[in-house]
Amino acid sequence: MNLYVARHGETFANVEHRYLGAFESGLTEQGMAQAEALQTLFPARIDVLIVSPKLRAQQTAHILNHHLGLKLETMDCFTERDVGIFEGLTQNEASTLYPQLWARNITRQWAIGPTNGESIADVVMRVQQGLHQLQTLYATKTVLLIAHGFVAKTIRALAKGDFSDFYDWQLSNGGVLVLEHLNIPTRSMAYLESTLPPG
Repeated sequence: MNLYVARHGETFANVEHRYLGAFESGLTEQGMAQAEALQTLFPARIDVLIVSPKLRAQQTAHILNHHLGLKLETMDCFTERDVGIFEGLTQNEASTLYPQLWARNITRQWAIGPTNGESIADVVMRVQQGLHQLQTLYATKTVLLIAHGFVAKTIRALAKGDFSDFYDWQLSNGGVLVLEHLNIPTRSMAYLESTLPPG
C-alpha cells in the first residue's frame, strides 16, 4: 500500500495556538486555500480517500474531493488526539488553570494523558489498528488519508518502528507525509515506549 497522509488546512484554533483535538474548529480562508492546493501534491491516481471524522478534516477532504471525485470513507480511528480538559485552551491558559498537570508535562507521558483525555499509548493503539485495517483492505492501492498533526506523527513513528524524534517532527497544515510500500514493523508497545524520548 502507498499511503499519503495529509494534514487538514489551517483552522481558527490553529491561528490562536489552541489545543485542538476533540475540540471543533473550522478552516480559515488560508486553510481552504491549503486544502485546494493539496491536489498538486499527489500522484495522478488515488484509489481510496479516508478521512477523520473531525470537521476540519472533513472540510479539507470535501474541498480536495472536487478534483478527485472519490467516495469519502470516514474512520474514527484516525481522529485527532483528545487532550481532555486542555481542549480549546492555549498553553498559557492550560498552565494557569491546571498547574499541577502542566508541571507533569502530562501531554508527553506515554501511558497517561490530561484528565478526560487520551495518552500517547491510547492514540498509538487505535492508529495502529487503523493502519492494519487499511493494509488488509487496500494492500495494492494508493490511499489518501486526511487527518491531523498528532495522527501523522504517530503514523510516521509506527512506520519507522520507533518514536525517537516524535516530539521534533511536525507536519504543517496542508502538508503531506508520503509512505510508499508501507509495511508497519511488528513492535511491542513496551518497545515503542522505550524509544520515546523523555518529555
